[in-house]
Amino acid sequence: MKKIASFTINHNTLNPGVYVSRIDGDITTYDMRFIKPNTPPFLPNPVMHTIEHLFATYARNSKYADNVIYFGPMGCRTGFYFLVRDLTEEQALELIKGTIKKCSEHDGEIPGTTAVECGNYKEHDKEGAKIALKEYYNLLKDYKAENLKYN
Repeated sequence: MKKIASFTINHNTLNPGVYVSRIDGDITTYDMRFIKPNTPPFLPNPVMHTIEHLFATYARNSKYADNVIYFGPMGCRTGFYFLVRDLTEEQALELIKGTIKKCSEHDGEIPGTTAVECGNYKEHDKEGAKIALKEYYNLLKDYKAENLKYN
């Protein structure tokens, strides 16, 4: 079988950051890497779950809401994939950085955490998520579009 694009990236040299993973017509997939691959500790599931709920909610309530397609975790627990439509790299980076900052400052209930709204509603870690988000924002705050290329 043909190797998928994300498996062609050398994960031994990949550092935390944001990268353009692939472009399919008007859809761009961003690799939002929080943890250097193959270097534990990885993001705990409750932290990832909370980040997923927060980021998806804030991004889908931003001025770019209509451009957001998907935000979800990587199985390796080192980050997330974020898919958008019809955004420049500068706009996507603005959205990512702004959303990460808002998520890191979130106070109150985590959106979508009732049994009716979520299939694993009890597995969340807001404080752990906020720590991971603050660290990630500090990494990204000075990012520019030219930083979005894999090594």
